Amino acid sequence: MDNDRLQPPVGKVFPPCPGMAALILAAGRSSRMGTSKPLLPLGGETLLERVIGIAGGAGVEDILIVLGHEAELLLPVLAGKNVRVIVNPDYDRGMFSSLQTGVRNLPPQCRGFFVLPADMPRIRPSTLSRLHAAFQEPGVLVCRPRFRERRGHPPLLSAALIPAILAYDGVGGLRTLLTGFEKWSLNVDVDDPGILVDLDTPADLEANIRLSRHKRTTPAA
Repeated sequence: MDNDRLQPPVGKVFPPCPGMAALILAAGRSSRMGTSKPLLPLGGETLLERVIGIAGGAGVEDILIVLGHEAELLLPVLAGKNVRVIVNPDYDRGMFSSLQTGVRNLPPQCRGFFVLPADMPRIRPSTLSRLHAAFQEPGVLVCRPRFRERRGHPPLLSAALIPAILAYDGVGGLRTLLTGFEKWSLNVDVDDPGILVDLDTPADLEANIRLSRHKRTTPAA
């Protein structure tokens, strides 16, 4: 299988992604940020709401939010939204335990799922749509976005990988697990630097806010 794939053309309106789900992981302690990252304000909404909007904007209808630390603070933000909420009681074991909690709750008809950390608000919905288009090739188990030769988030994983995810001990996280599936993986080149931008520290957040202000005030060419 050719493991490199150029981005397919995508219009302004993204079609639904039937059989696809999005797992948004929002269970961590946000220790480096010093406060709950999913609740941080960004452009009139929280980071968590922004990431939900990315998935919904790409046509993903089955959106699962995995909570853990301070779940009681996040639940009001999710009230009334068209999402499902799962709480990972073992969130202190790390992000991979939240991924395992999420896949246990995917419906039987799920064919594949995006893994979206809640601290990556700059990913474009078009990136998810392009991954979904590439995922249609027979034999593909993993589609990963790539910007300027660097892989980022979110990967799109086949539901066929769920048994391997549940059986894995979590050492090295998802990245290490997926090294065993390179033969069935595609790199999808996207014009989206947001696949590499996560907000771990107050400095990351401030830089992101400055970038957003710059984009709003810079006249279009």
